[in-house]
Amino acid sequence: MNTQKKLMVWAVLFLLLGIIACTTEPDDFKSFLNNSEIKYPGRINNAFTRPGNGRIALGWNPSPDQSVSRYVVYWNSGADSLIVPATTHNPSDTIQAIINNLQEYTYSFFVYSFDEKGNRSIPTEITNARVYGSTYQNNLYNRPLDASPTGFDNGDISRLKINFLPPDTVNITTRIRYTNLDGIETDTFINPVENSIIIPDYKIGSHVTYQSYYTPNQRSIDTFTVNTIDTIPVATVMAIDKRLFRELSLYGDGQPWDGSYETSLRQIWDGATSPQGWQNCFHSNGSKTLPYPISFDLGATYNRLTTMEMIGRDCCHNPIDYEIWGSNSLTVPPVEGNSPGWSDQMAASGWTLLADVHRTDDGVAPYQSSLITNPPPIRYIRIRIKKVASGESQYSNITQVTFWNDYAQ
Repeated sequence: MNTQKKLMVWAVLFLLLGIIACTTEPDDFKSFLNNSEIKYPGRINNAFTRPGNGRIALGWNPSPDQSVSRYVVYWNSGADSLIVPATTHNPSDTIQAIINNLQEYTYSFFVYSFDEKGNRSIPTEITNARVYGSTYQNNLYNRPLDASPTGFDNGDISRLKINFLPPDTVNITTRIRYTNLDGIETDTFINPVENSIIIPDYKIGSHVTYQSYYTPNQRSIDTFTVNTIDTIPVATVMAIDKRLFRELSLYGDGQPWDGSYETSLRQIWDGATSPQGWQNCFHSNGSKTLPYPISFDLGATYNRLTTMEMIGRDCCHNPIDYEIWGSNSLTVPPVEGNSPGWSDQMAASGWTLLADVHRTDDGVAPYQSSLITNPPPIRYIRIRIKKVASGESQYSNITQVTFWNDYAQ
């Protein structure tokens, strides 16, 4: 066959192949996919997480694709999964799923949309999804107390004031547990924006504890409690309220210099904290010879008086030897303070010797004397002045007296 004929044969073959190719269907690739096209359901939008304790909440805006019937969440490299029904296709709604029984860890989740035929969407990956647990909880501490001591509001022993330092930003509240005036254990809470709280019905002497609560962030689905319950130290030995004090004038009592306030017995509970001079302290009138008592009403009965402090005048006739007597009754023997047997008759009348004080100084400075342990209930006080620093036999001066009571139950 010559060359020209060969060329003609090849031309005819190429023409036939072209005709055959033009008659092939454009979707013949379907034979490889069981005569169906690949379909990708709509994927989710705006995925987010909310951490929890051994669990996590995942949320997203659903796909508007009406064919989506469910979502499947995968984690642990696909080894674990959760099916979430597609309950809405409104993209402004939120679908949320909680995955429980997770270890404390930072996870990655993959969320697929599925239709009824099993077609799935392109995945949405949710990264840095943290789950919290015991490690996080074990590193939480109760909100710190302020350095200023816990005390009582305006001296009212039923109104306990507790001061805190500002808390960590993830603190949500602190529970304070105390016993109220009716003896009932009660809880109250302080918010993180508050630095102090007043408990208006505190039973003095009862224990006060506190425990703080935290969330890892504002979107957390769980609250974590500090493992430790700490105790708030509350002083139970308190100075009693001098505003209740009242003058008494019992048999044999030393009397003030005159009837005016300036030298009256009321001066010794006016709140002075340092030695005062003439007309700012009690000054006797010299009508009695030492020893003699002065008497006053505490205004309430106290079950555990512990201490008395006396402050003398800035000079002169300050008591340096004196007895402190107490009773819950105003019955007194009709004898002078310098009479023999006065102490025995006082005891027979129901009075208790709380302290016998002997000072070695000039009696000016504040001086505290411990009273007997386990004293009986006391409301009325008699201080029997036996000797003053000046050696004077009649006159005596006192600037201030203060009593402390132990309110512990």
